This record gives sequence, structure tokens and C-alpha cells, in this order.
Amino acid sequence: MATIKITVHPKDDSQIEAVKAFMKALKIKFEISKEKTVTLSGEQKKAIDQALASIETKGTIEHNTVMEETKKRFPHLFNR
Repeated sequence: MATIKITVHPKDDSQIEAVKAFMKALKIKFEISKEKTVTLSGEQKKAIDQALASIETKGTIEHNTVMEETKKRFPHLFNR
């Protein structure tokens, strides 16, 4: 039989235990993963691809340099 993926959004641990008991009662093999699935939109994927391409062609800027420039441009955000 083919493997399928089912996503469950339990409200508490008792619901997790109920799902596990249900699967066991039906003798269905299952595994539980607590990994969070992230789905990116096409626009987000495109932005990431553009950023990676920019890194390859233009390189990167050190964190301290970025922070200094940001403080110069937006001092009101740092003097609270």
C-alpha cells in the first residue's frame, strides 16, 4: 500500500494520544514527526533566488558594516 501524508493540528496532548490509539486500533503503521513544514510562495522563492544570485555576483557585506550603515540612515530606530 502507498504511503500518504496526513497533517493533524491537535489542540493538546490528549488529542495526539487519541489519534495514536485510533491508528493502533486499526493496525495502521504510522510515525509522528514534529517538524514544521514551511511552504514558500512563488514570490518568496523568486526573492530567495535573486538574493542568492546577488551573493554569487556581488558577494556579501559584513554584519558590522550593515549595522553601522543602518544606524547612520535610521538613527531614530536605535535611540529609544
